Amino acid sequence: MQKQIIFVGLLMSIALLTGCVFQGEQSLEEMDVPQEQKTEEANVPTSQDAEEGMKEEELDEEGIEEAEGNATVDRQLYLLDEEGMVVPQTVAVPMVDSKEVAKQSLEYLVKDGPVTELLPNGFQAVLPAGTQFSLNLLEDGTVVVDVSKEFEDYRAEDELKVLQAMTYTLTQFDSIERLKLQINGHDTDVMPVNGTPVAEGYSRANGINLEIGDVMDLTDSDSVTVYYPSQHNDQLYYIPVTKRVDVKESKKYETIVETLINGPGYNNTGLLTVFNQDVKLIAEPDLENGVLTLTFNENVLNDFDDKSVVTNKVMESLVLSLTEQPEVEAVSVKVENKDKVFTEKGVELAQPVTRGEISETGSF
Repeated sequence: MQKQIIFVGLLMSIALLTGCVFQGEQSLEEMDVPQEQKTEEANVPTSQDAEEGMKEEELDEEGIEEAEGNATVDRQLYLLDEEGMVVPQTVAVPMVDSKEVAKQSLEYLVKDGPVTELLPNGFQAVLPAGTQFSLNLLEDGTVVVDVSKEFEDYRAEDELKVLQAMTYTLTQFDSIERLKLQINGHDTDVMPVNGTPVAEGYSRANGINLEIGDVMDLTDSDSVTVYYPSQHNDQLYYIPVTKRVDVKESKKYETIVETLINGPGYNNTGLLTVFNQDVKLIAEPDLENGVLTLTFNENVLNDFDDKSVVTNKVMESLVLSLTEQPEVEAVSVKVENKDKVFTEKGVELAQPVTRGEISETGSF
């Protein structure tokens, strides 16, 4: 009898312990993760996001290479050229784990940082040496960048360049729309050196390499970002310039093309004019299913041959500039009195050209 009592007691103890274990496991599963942690984990770009979701260009199989056993991936970094312009350059950087790609991209903008050995000739990083970051991406596409005290060690005249380089580098990822700044964990409404307002965040809508131009009435004008080529030694690359222009929404594409045709202006002596004189559109641009069709007069063709050639610089400037508009995915160029037009390599321009086929370093 005593043995039975001991046995029953033992069974009850096991049952109680089992219930406690299962109840403990259920409680862990039902425990809520803090909202801030959920947001960061769910939305910070991963390596896969970087490969599939870059705004500036789609990464294909050639964008990821094995270098001495270490995987690398092409990133677009916004650096300073010899003229002090903020310029996109494609640099191969090591692939990193998820949630680190955006932070890594910023780290490659820091002077004396990992970008030092990779800098193209004539270029320099824009952020002060020693700057460190932590990032938190919110659900609305705003990335909050907390910078260390070293960040404040830049010249007042470089403040917009710092903002633009950070913003354009981060917004190459689809999940990031704008930048907000913290310094040592504290929110700031203005940049620390020259007081540029940043309370509402900073996005591509604020522009890059800003130029007011000849516009007199800023309230009755709009901003467009166009790409002009520049050359350093043998390297050709494209510089985005945001200009204030008189523009009506119904004439937006014509205004962008006209701005390119007019050239960069006297204030930007390092930029090249690529269009011949008297080039003009002979029909309204036509946007259908993301493809913008432009029809030019014959002056758009290369002056130095009779093979109906549209130069690379013309095509690259048009495609990079017009695909800044979110609804434009590709550009098709037609020329009056010409059934066919060709690239400099003799390839017929029979299909629309996408931004993915164009590199800001001139690889079309």
